[in-house]
Amino acid sequence: MLPAKFGAAHFEPHQIVAMIGDSHLVRFRIAHPQCAVGVGNLVFHARLIGNHIMPSGSAKIPCDMNSSEEVSASPHAIEGSRVVKKYGDLTAVDEIDFTVNRGEALGLLGPNGAGKSTLMRMIYCRTPLTSGALLVEGWDVEQDQRKIKALVGVVPQENNLDPDLNVIENLKVYARYFRIPSQQAQTLAEDLLAFVNLGDKKQTGVESLSGGMKRRLIVARALMNRPRVLVLDEPTTGLDPHVRHDLWDRLRELRRRQITILLSTHYMEEAQELCDRLIIMDQGQILASGKPQELIRLNVSNFVLEIHEMDGREPVVPHPEVNSETHGTTHYYFAPSLELLTPLMNQYPEHQSLLRPANLEDVFLKLTGRNRLE
Repeated sequence: MLPAKFGAAHFEPHQIVAMIGDSHLVRFRIAHPQCAVGVGNLVFHARLIGNHIMPSGSAKIPCDMNSSEEVSASPHAIEGSRVVKKYGDLTAVDEIDFTVNRGEALGLLGPNGAGKSTLMRMIYCRTPLTSGALLVEGWDVEQDQRKIKALVGVVPQENNLDPDLNVIENLKVYARYFRIPSQQAQTLAEDLLAFVNLGDKKQTGVESLSGGMKRRLIVARALMNRPRVLVLDEPTTGLDPHVRHDLWDRLRELRRRQITILLSTHYMEEAQELCDRLIIMDQGQILASGKPQELIRLNVSNFVLEIHEMDGREPVVPHPEVNSETHGTTHYYFAPSLELLTPLMNQYPEHQSLLRPANLEDVFLKLTGRNRLE
């Protein structure tokens, strides 16, 4: 018996209804009556978006007819094995292996043309693989595209909102692709607009929005199907710092709710702020992967000294633990401690110099080439 505060709640056939705490009612759609057998032994975890509770981590319900609520037993939200994508003679993704853990925020870094966007399009079933295997929440991207699309939210590079619709209509029309009932879509759209700070813009035409507002609306749209995996392809490119940081706050909140995030970006600070782990790609291959600080420590050491306007001079390496690179007229020295770099800075008092901690940009430039221009 439900508490009286829920009123005369309507239930559809083949639904499981569960209480979470004393204030939230959760409905789980069961694809077939036999699926309900033994369901009392299952434990459901939930995540909250706005005022909506959604199942987010259960064992699969044994049933001959799979439901969209099923979750793979694997700890990985995404698994790729020897993934290849070719366009004629061009190999965009070159036989890579990778995994994304469930609830993890994984960043993809790489120059233009590295294969990041191609890999993302294969993950959300926009582009077919040439060869290899790719699973999203246990589903095969070649065999189970409809199931995967129901589980994945996508924020593409381009703003592809419908200019003929206002803000909330863009969300409600998108909800139809997932057969979300009209009233539920209305409520969810309003909650998501509040989540991205667009609650006062729901009747505004899309063309009247700023660039930052459009990006936030696309994030809200990507969450309309209540995804387990959110794919963002350079979501903050071209945004001013205020808007970028606001969008970072929204993504941090999604991380706290254990949504798996796959993010590509050219902003190293963004990658370091938002991502648990990074993959650096170039020419379709994975050059390195790991946690941000781990990549810095393993590839470029802890500290960097830049000495500028060193025209024609060769770098001087005073200690075996100091490494150097040259880009243009600037010398870069890398060392595990400040004490190893201070004498070098004092050696060139007439030159502009900068002593700083190493960062992801140093790693990126070292692995992909400092002298590379596109």
